Amino acid sequence: MPRRSSLLTLIAVAALWGASFLFIRIGVRDLGPVALIEARVALAGLALLAIVTVLRRRPSWRDRWRYLMLGLLSAAAPFTLIAAAELHLTASLAAILNATTPMFSLLLSAWWLREPLTVRKLAGVMVGVLGVAVLVGLGPIDPGPVLWASVAASLVAALLYAAGGIYAATRFSGVAPISVATGQQLAAAVLLLPLAAALPPAELPGPSVTAAVLALALACTALGFVLFYRLVAQLGSTGALTVTYLVPVFGSAWGALFLGERLSIGAGLGLLLVLGGVALVTRPSAPTPASAPDPAPALAPDARSGPGASRVDHGVSCGVAGVSSPETP
Repeated sequence: MPRRSSLLTLIAVAALWGASFLFIRIGVRDLGPVALIEARVALAGLALLAIVTVLRRRPSWRDRWRYLMLGLLSAAAPFTLIAAAELHLTASLAAILNATTPMFSLLLSAWWLREPLTVRKLAGVMVGVLGVAVLVGLGPIDPGPVLWASVAASLVAALLYAAGGIYAATRFSGVAPISVATGQQLAAAVLLLPLAAALPPAELPGPSVTAAVLALALACTALGFVLFYRLVAQLGSTGALTVTYLVPVFGSAWGALFLGERLSIGAGLGLLLVLGGVALVTRPSAPTPASAPDPAPALAPDARSGPGASRVDHGVSCGVAGVSSPETP
């Protein structure tokens, strides 16, 4: 059983990342997807930069090109796609679709890193696909071209999260996770700045939208990262995987509580199927006599708990943040 402090941290991370879909839904109609996400990553990056400066873990300028690639894969592109999708999707549906990231991570790892696929993991992917089909067919929104395009944008975002996670795991070995998160957010802000300048919002945001942007950037992203890495330090990578299952639950709860979204029977069934598929994909394989335990501590440079991991597990997608541990947040 995790300590009470670890349990509280786990719930806090899931609640914050689940709330990100709520705040995106609130802000995207007034600001548009690009301006909203530019504000998110810029503010989050500056807040994290202040933290890593105090900790003396600022990202290295030598890695700027790698950070730009990571920022594109794990923040700029997927964040913007999710925001565009939430012009038409409910926050709860977007949160559930984002939970498919571990499945994409599994498939990409098999292709990119030549990791073996098992029958159980393939079954998990099929169950997840069925869950998405149920969400679209029996969910709260009538099927149509706009819905399909929005679902496709959400799934492409999940695919990019998975690709970004593998890229981080293979290109940032030995780098402190919070440094990677900081460089990622700042790089995403640089990439989106020209587009945001070309597509400014029609008018200045009101108080509620401003509050949503600040909460999205500072609470869900910056604070969410800090708490998540604390959680990994407390529970290790395997224990931290639990957040994968809680984020869509909180995302659905916040949407129902604050936006009046109705979680239909079809959406509930789709959520269960998607989470069931994630469970099959992320469940560790049974150890074999030939395998030896990994003695590395949770936050060691080559441990399986951060962006510098030497292999990719298919668990926590910092669905909101684009870097995960162990696979990516």
